[in-house]
Amino acid sequence: MSLKESLRGIFNRIKNAVLIDKKEIDEIIKDLQKALISSDVDTNLTISLCKEIRDLALREDLKSVDKRELLTKLVYEKLINLLGEKAYELKLEKGDRVLLIGLYGSGKTTTTIKLANYYAKKGFKTCVVGLDVHRPAAHEQLLQYAKNTSVKVFSDDKDPIKIWKNFEHQIKKFDIVFIDSAGRDALNEDLIKEIKEIYNEIKPTHVLLIIPADIGQAAKKQAEFFSKALNIDGIVLTRMDGTAKAGGALASCKQTNAKVFFIGVGEKVNDIERFDPKSYLQRILGLGDLESLIEKIKLSIEKPKPKQKEDFTLVDFYEQIKQMQNLGPLKKIMEFIPGISGLKIPTQLLDLQEQKIKRWGYAIDSMTKEERENPDIIDSSRLNRISKGSHVPVSEIKEMLKQYKLVKEFVGKGKGMAFDEKTLLKLKRRFIR
Repeated sequence: MSLKESLRGIFNRIKNAVLIDKKEIDEIIKDLQKALISSDVDTNLTISLCKEIRDLALREDLKSVDKRELLTKLVYEKLINLLGEKAYELKLEKGDRVLLIGLYGSGKTTTTIKLANYYAKKGFKTCVVGLDVHRPAAHEQLLQYAKNTSVKVFSDDKDPIKIWKNFEHQIKKFDIVFIDSAGRDALNEDLIKEIKEIYNEIKPTHVLLIIPADIGQAAKKQAEFFSKALNIDGIVLTRMDGTAKAGGALASCKQTNAKVFFIGVGEKVNDIERFDPKSYLQRILGLGDLESLIEKIKLSIEKPKPKQKEDFTLVDFYEQIKQMQNLGPLKKIMEFIPGISGLKIPTQLLDLQEQKIKRWGYAIDSMTKEERENPDIIDSSRLNRISKGSHVPVSEIKEMLKQYKLVKEFVGKGKGMAFDEKTLLKLKRRFIR
């Protein structure tokens, strides 16, 4: 059972318990202890935290307090404290140089592009310098990952110091520079020696350690090792979406007093989020996280190309659908939306809806220019022709046209073609059915 399922079960047990007495509290504490240890949180830390909750819940001077509310509050607050206590912001300015370090397989290269893209969406002119000359195809991976972004990549397969010197005059044209350094298979002196040489040459303003969350409490060892060698500003935890050990990794970082600035939550370039323990826990518990979703929307929306049009066409409609899909799969977005995040909607149903939206694009491609710009002219005969040309059922094309008319009401005839984040959120919710 995942940490999410375990914690939701614990909070539901507290909520639905007929009587919160000493026996029930002990059972709830036992479930919590099991959930945290399964998530690879340090055993001694888990026992200590659970004892604190139990002692406070059974205090004699709190007998008059509603036990259900007290226990909910205690578990919630202790978990937030365990995961990091508060959110930290990596405030970057023009002229900053950010060095990323870590072992092989940590997700360092992809995270470098993700961060450069993240700050580019915030208005900075960013670039990436690839100094990993040991790993085969590291240069090609950077170029491939940055392909659909505005991020410029500088790299080749020579000595890392020479790479930096060769591109240094070009790098000065950018606001923020992100540097991808070489890793190693294990923590060793060779790795530290090379990183120190790079550090002394480029003189970074910030150093970020990249750690994969699936190593659990072993994150503590990596954080301590790198902190002794360099002045680490903070941590980015990757692979948070696919591991049961995320709780252990977060708790380990908290134990070393390391700031977790970002978490990686997927493979796409926009799948990176500022880490906020409160928001993270709310999402796990099915309470939603609209603040993070709104930021995700802002970073996913492409700036509209200037154009003057009199109406909202099917082409405009599908462009907005594609922007909506940049937010990620429907099942992932559901976790952010209060009232929907706790619902158990079958994954198969959500996947079918995603496939249906793709087919809408095929149908639009099979239409004439006149039909795209004025869908009202599409009658039965045109529907049949479009269906045959796109291999999309007539019923799905009718459904698309119906959704188009509803979305057109949001946008309004004669108004701008781009949605703001609130409109896009409404649109996303409409397709979760």
